[in-house]
Amino acid sequence: MLKPGTLLNRLYEQLEPAAKSRRIAELRIGLSYVGVRLEDGGTGLAAVLGRNAFGSCTVFPAAGTYTGSSAAELLAYLTEGKNALERSVGLAAANALMEAPSDASEDREATTYFGLKPGEKVAMVGLFAPLVERIRAAGASLTVIEKNPQRLKPLPPDQKQQALKDCDVAIITATTLLNHTLEETLAALASPRVVAVIGPSTPLLTAIFSGTPVTHLGGAVAVDSARILQVISEGGGTPALRPYLRFVNLIIGK
Repeated sequence: MLKPGTLLNRLYEQLEPAAKSRRIAELRIGLSYVGVRLEDGGTGLAAVLGRNAFGSCTVFPAAGTYTGSSAAELLAYLTEGKNALERSVGLAAANALMEAPSDASEDREATTYFGLKPGEKVAMVGLFAPLVERIRAAGASLTVIEKNPQRLKPLPPDQKQQALKDCDVAIITATTLLNHTLEETLAALASPRVVAVIGPSTPLLTAIFSGTPVTHLGGAVAVDSARILQVISEGGGTPALRPYLRFVNLIIGK
C-alpha cells in the first residue's frame, strides 16, 4: 500500500521545476472551491473540505502577499500543508500549472466511459448525485461511501471495506487526495475493471498514478477564468461553475 500523501508528493515532484518560473495572479478561497490563476492565464480549481476544522481565524497568515509571488509557494502546500484547506490551495495551483491533455476526450457524462453492465457492482466514494440514477438505469448495483453525514448516512467500516473489495467499478472523488485517503481506498480494492478518479479537483496527469489500479481520470479545464474566480469568491459550488468549465476524460493505459 502506498503511504498517505504519496500521490500528492508525486504531483509536487512533477510540477515543482516549472512552478519556479511562473507567478501567481490571483488566489481565491471560497466556501466550496479554491481557485488559482497564474499570470500566464493558467487556472486551476480544488474543492474545499473541512471548513469548520481550523479553530483559528488566522488560516493563512501570508494572505494578501501571494499575488506576484512564485507559483512554487502555493504548490508547496501539496506536501507541506497542515490541513485539507492548505492542500486544496496546493492542488488548485497544481491544476493551474498543467496544460489540458491533448489526448483527453470531452464529455460531461463520465459514465459514458465506464461501459456499465447489468448486475455489475459499483462503489462510489464520495456522493456524485447526478451519476446515481444513470448508474442504476444501466442495471448496475450501487453502494455509496460518503463521509459527510449531512449528505448521506455513512456506512459502517466493514460494509465500506466489503463494497470496495467486491466492486467491478470504483468511482472515487478526487477530494480523497486532500484528506489523504485515496491511497488506502485504492489498497482496499480487489480487481475492479474500472477505477475512476473524478471531479473538478482531479489532477489530469497520468504519470502520478503509475503503479496504481486507476484506469480513468475525469477532470475539468477552465474556459472562462474571470467568471470561475468570481463564482468562487461569491461562494458558488460545482453547479454555478459548470458553464465556465470544460469536462474532460483520460483513459490510462494498462
